[in-house]
Amino acid sequence: MMRSMICCAMALVVLLGAAATLADNPQPIYRDANEYPVLDEIIAARESQQAVADSLQAVIDQRYADEAEAADEAEQSLRVDFSGINKPSGPEAFGETPFYFPPSPQYYTGTCWAFCSTSFLESEVARLHGKQVKLSEMFTVYWAYVEKARRFVREQGHSVVAEGGQDGDTIAILHLYGAVPAESYRGILNPDGRFDHTPMIRELKSYLKWIEEGGHWNEEIVVANVRRILDSHLGTPPETFVHDDVNYTPRTFCDDVLQLDPDDYVSCISTMTEPFYTYGLLDVTDNWRREENYFNLPLEDFYKVIRESIPAGYTVTIGGDNSEPGLDGLEDCAVIPSWDIPAKYIDQGSREFRIDNGTTGDDHGIHVVGYKRIKGVDWFLIKDSNRSSRLGTYQGYYFFTGDYIRLKMLNFLAHKDRLEGLLP
Repeated sequence: MMRSMICCAMALVVLLGAAATLADNPQPIYRDANEYPVLDEIIAARESQQAVADSLQAVIDQRYADEAEAADEAEQSLRVDFSGINKPSGPEAFGETPFYFPPSPQYYTGTCWAFCSTSFLESEVARLHGKQVKLSEMFTVYWAYVEKARRFVREQGHSVVAEGGQDGDTIAILHLYGAVPAESYRGILNPDGRFDHTPMIRELKSYLKWIEEGGHWNEEIVVANVRRILDSHLGTPPETFVHDDVNYTPRTFCDDVLQLDPDDYVSCISTMTEPFYTYGLLDVTDNWRREENYFNLPLEDFYKVIRESIPAGYTVTIGGDNSEPGLDGLEDCAVIPSWDIPAKYIDQGSREFRIDNGTTGDDHGIHVVGYKRIKGVDWFLIKDSNRSSRLGTYQGYYFFTGDYIRLKMLNFLAHKDRLEGLLP
């Protein structure tokens, strides 16, 4: 009995103690976080050491940045000394030339191909029909981007969409879409009136990258969205317009006013990778259509067509390399110096060697509008849209020697009449 009473008493004490504990249970409150002075001292020491290291890094980085900037400012490019070269006195030295409009700048675009080939077609309209009609380069550029996007979809990303192109693109657009006069479509929305396609091409590539990554190969949707991008940067090409008080569409304007047959124009190359006097591929990035309709001529005929076209009243476009030390916008000239290769060694082999090793590239397209033999040297008057042609005395012009064309120009576009006896 006594043991039972003791157990009960102990149980009661436990219960009373528990009740007291519950009664005294503290309530939650907010207070300042604990501080750890020792850890704070360690962090401060670490940050101090890092600041010293960062300061030293900044000093070294700035030194190298200053050295790089000084090197850039001091950098010089290897050039020809033109002081002993008897170059033409100016465009007037070429005498009477076929008709062409004054040079137009392409500004910040990669569309030299459209400028030179449009200029070529303007000269052709004047030669064939006696009409002087300034055409819109940007109409061609607009529809070329549309066709690039279309091919990009059909090839599921394995086709180039970039600013470059070929003279044959202009002929293709003429066939597909017609043409419009410059007055009806400027293709520029910038208030200053100068082309800058950098934002546009960035937006186009970003969109097409998304298309490729997502596999959204719906041609109709992609082309429609690409047109929206082009419209926002270039403006929408006209479906109808008035020219000389007559209403036209791009198609009727091409057929009734320009009266140019796209089949009358031939692109030519000179390379040992294809049999001569046959059609083949100009294997460069800007041939985005991968057309194999370039007629391959041996160098002698290739150059002869170009040289004899101007005296016969024709013009031609040429495309090739413009990164040589003998090409200098400040001098308005392009020559091949003897310390590069003596003139007597410029032949099919030396030309091919430079194509094969990549030192002759597909950089730029220009319009040949004049020819004159001066003191035993063939000189060509070049109408150019590029920025470098505006560094010298005669803005928008270059004077090319025949040697430069023979060695460094990859292709040309001409009327088929200039190839009479050469075509199959």
